[in-house]
Amino acid sequence: MENNKKWYKEIISYAGIVLGVMISAVAFNFFLEPNNIAPGGVTGLAIVIRTVTGIPIYLTNLIINIPLFIIGVVVLGKAFGAKTLFATFGLSFFLKIVPYRVATEDLLLASVFGGILLGFGLGLVFKSGGTTGGTDLAGAILNKCFPRVSISSYMMAIDGIVVAIAGLASRKLEISLYSVIALYLVIKVINTMLEGVGYVKAFLIITEKPEELGQAIMRDIQRGVTLFKGKGMYTKEEKDILLCVVNRSQFTKLKELVNAIDAKAFLMVTDMYEVIGEGFQEIKK
Repeated sequence: MENNKKWYKEIISYAGIVLGVMISAVAFNFFLEPNNIAPGGVTGLAIVIRTVTGIPIYLTNLIINIPLFIIGVVVLGKAFGAKTLFATFGLSFFLKIVPYRVATEDLLLASVFGGILLGFGLGLVFKSGGTTGGTDLAGAILNKCFPRVSISSYMMAIDGIVVAIAGLASRKLEISLYSVIALYLVIKVINTMLEGVGYVKAFLIITEKPEELGQAIMRDIQRGVTLFKGKGMYTKEEKDILLCVVNRSQFTKLKELVNAIDAKAFLMVTDMYEVIGEGFQEIKK
């Protein structure tokens, strides 16, 4: 039974990678490549090379990524695995077979919709346990060789260089600027898919009426409350701190409840991208 479940999950993850690279290919062939917008990464660099030499981006993507993958296996071990290789070949395959269409010649629309589609596609790939090689693999290799700089810093530097080269290759500064927009949207959409939209809020409440307020929250909003003990560094006084997590529809109600019971309470609110436990998301076994 466990083996069947494992194989089922593997099939689902590979299907997610296929769908993700297909959507990414649509983003490139319909929006980004026709307008020379290069949102970082190896495929962005492939767009720049295609602008200068005419070499198809699916071919450049393979030519750069395969040696990069081999170096990654040598330097990092088998950390990136079969799914990265599968996604890399899959992206090049769909870049080849997806029809080349100019969906819009408006650079702003192309950068916005291309960036959103690409971010969604790559987000699916990442959620399925794969990567398309490129910037993240190069960043990991560089970090292994020169650990003083973080992987994210290397990735930002590589993407920045690609965006700058895109403007130089097309001889238009605006291409670099629109590439920055596309890159920003790609990162935001990927992060949203991996971390969630942030529909859940966490409240930290420093109050003089912890018992009354805690009981009211549990009774009126029907959410659990946790009491912490703290100490003010300036006053040296003991402080009671309540922690409560609510969904978006309960956000305003909790603020009003706190204000009604203790108008002098100190309130901090933050987004929670994932909450696992009773009343929210169940723990996956």
